[in-house]
Amino acid sequence: MTDEQIAVQPWTAQEFERQVLENKPKVAVFDCDGTLWGGDSGNGFMVWSIAEGLVSRDTSDWIDTRYRGYLAGKVSEVEICGEMVQMYAHLRDDELRSAAARYVREFVQPRIFAEMAQLVDRLNEAGVEVWAVSSTNKWVVAEGVRGFGIPEERVLAAEVRVASGLITAELADVPTGEGKAVALKRVGLTRPDAVFGNSVHDLAMLELARHAYPVNPSPSLVAAATKNGWGFFRPAATEGIQAGVHGE
Repeated sequence: MTDEQIAVQPWTAQEFERQVLENKPKVAVFDCDGTLWGGDSGNGFMVWSIAEGLVSRDTSDWIDTRYRGYLAGKVSEVEICGEMVQMYAHLRDDELRSAAARYVREFVQPRIFAEMAQLVDRLNEAGVEVWAVSSTNKWVVAEGVRGFGIPEERVLAAEVRVASGLITAELADVPTGEGKAVALKRVGLTRPDAVFGNSVHDLAMLELARHAYPVNPSPSLVAAATKNGWGFFRPAATEGIQAGVHGE
């Protein structure tokens, strides 16, 4: 039997929610971009913050060059995710938090997938410990998941050290690819009950899970889901919205 013949079919919203809740998870882990909301908020915030004049011209030219290098395959995923946080070095942490709040209100909240918001609400009501893991900067992610009831202490995202209120260039974490699984293990989540992600950058943490739930999956993740016998779910609002974070 060919892969095409055994390819899994997407769950309906009702099937998806029922499967998640019937498995009675105690811990659930969510990727954010493409999973809880549409689009790439990491790249979006970078472009927006440059347009807003938050960083110098030299910094904006540098990160533009690096991002073009990433698109050309000359800069790795982990490098660009780290540099998209390091670009704010020497700014005040409270300034970035305020900027992230404005960005999320305008550009992230309108793209939240209603089915995912409802699911997280149901998990919170059931007393599930919900975490967010993302390669996007922690300022945006923490603000973006606030409305999902996920506290900042359960957010693992790209971040740098902050000293005396000032952002440094010292990386604290860049959870992407295998790094997402590493970050979860570091906080003691070696076998989370439920993990949700949309791209191959989430595959390592999906493979940690007792139950893996690809959401709005990229073609590469659909292939992985087929290989692993996982189902997947596509929120209704995904049509016309970029699904992946940076790449697949």
